Amino acid sequence: MSDGRSGVPGAPLRGHVAYHGYDMRGGPPGVHRGLPSPYLTLIVTFGEPLVMRTPDGSLARRRTAIGGLHTTPEEIVHDGRQSGVHVVLDPLAARALLGRPASDLAGITVDGDDVLGAVTRELEERVEAAEGWDGRFAALDDVLQRALAVDAPGRPVAPEVRRAWRRLVGSAGTVPVHALADEVGWSERHLGQRFRAEMGVAPKVAGRMARFDRARRRLQARAVAGAPLGLADIAADGGYADQAHLTREFGALAGCSPTRWLAEEIGNVQDAGTPDTAP
Repeated sequence: MSDGRSGVPGAPLRGHVAYHGYDMRGGPPGVHRGLPSPYLTLIVTFGEPLVMRTPDGSLARRRTAIGGLHTTPEEIVHDGRQSGVHVVLDPLAARALLGRPASDLAGITVDGDDVLGAVTRELEERVEAAEGWDGRFAALDDVLQRALAVDAPGRPVAPEVRRAWRRLVGSAGTVPVHALADEVGWSERHLGQRFRAEMGVAPKVAGRMARFDRARRRLQARAVAGAPLGLADIAADGGYADQAHLTREFGALAGCSPTRWLAEEIGNVQDAGTPDTAP
């Protein structure tokens, strides 16, 4: 049995977050890979908590998890049941919604309490008590809109960094870093320093994430539709040298080949209603 749905956040949050609910049960135990992407992750569970493998190999149980930009897959160990809401968070909104730059979370996933404190407990209680997806999304809207303070004094994101980030993600990493630097009027070195200080990754790494994210979403969409995968076409259209290059990137960023990822995840992909769009 499975259920899932994407939700549209309230107007103040649009462009900052996207909601994707998932409720999967009755399947075989396994490991779900949380793949690198150009977005931060906030997961609020209901029912059973997440069981996540930590860098030292141990397991951590989290009712709410917040993860930054990362270049290796996060492993979620499950017994066939996973239920929660995945909030996809634009890194440019991290200061406004989380009270800190995205760089503070780069490469790590932590308990929600470590970042949001009492707000996390309210999120957990409201999502747990809500009825249906509309109720859960409304609960998230209410709590997150109160936490939102876009462009709050003393916490700005430099316009040059904003522009560079938007260009990188919008082009799926196809804009060269030197061209970005020219566009924003900074030296390549200065852009790299300021960008990394805000996001936690260099512009080139961010572009790599965006390119990979677009490629795996296209692959996922074709698999769900039952269409030929067309790895060579996806590679060519996505800015990869060839199919072998795309396969190597999957090995580096997902820890497996594209076909193995699909074999492991296609049930989760279909059931969770993972979208082709993000904030």
